[in-house]
Amino acid sequence: MSAPLPLEATGERMNLTGQILIAMPAMQDPYFSKSVILVCNHDDDGAMGMILNHPLELNVGDLFEQLQMDCEAPHQQTRQVYFGGPVQVERGFVLHTPSTEFNTTMELSDGLAMTSSKDILEAAARDEAPQEMFIALGYAGWTAGQLEDEIQANTWLTLPLADMQHLHTLIFKLPNDDKLRWAMQQLGVDYATLSEVAGHA
Repeated sequence: MSAPLPLEATGERMNLTGQILIAMPAMQDPYFSKSVILVCNHDDDGAMGMILNHPLELNVGDLFEQLQMDCEAPHQQTRQVYFGGPVQVERGFVLHTPSTEFNTTMELSDGLAMTSSKDILEAAARDEAPQEMFIALGYAGWTAGQLEDEIQANTWLTLPLADMQHLHTLIFKLPNDDKLRWAMQQLGVDYATLSEVAGHA
């Protein structure tokens, strides 16, 4: 495997956009316990991320029903819906591979985009959705300097992934129960051992 991309910096400010956050074992907040988060944007105003491993008891078929959308593609209805974070939990956010631009599409990188308008679900109902989609309700948000402070306080581990293939594997391919373990493997750290060390710190 190639070496991880270095942590980018703008002046003296860290920039974690595109990197992964892993909750330390001491995290007690039920929203974030054992969470694996993609940082979608990080700048002077704060940060926005998406929890990747907290599935809801919802699938896309439930969203179609709530939005009164007719579905022409039954296989789309079984897609899992996730808890993206505790901010704007009534709003949907979709991470996806690049395709036709939707009303609110934001390109996160060359191989990943995010859309928060319902036209992407309408496309899924017509079976015209992007090839890969991760659908969540809500997002994780941090105010200016908050994420930096939490990292300094050892609340999060940071993981810069080596390439887009690794990021796609984490977001779109892995079963939920494997995402935390896989992310820790990229760091070369065992989460159970980390828990023991944290417990005796």
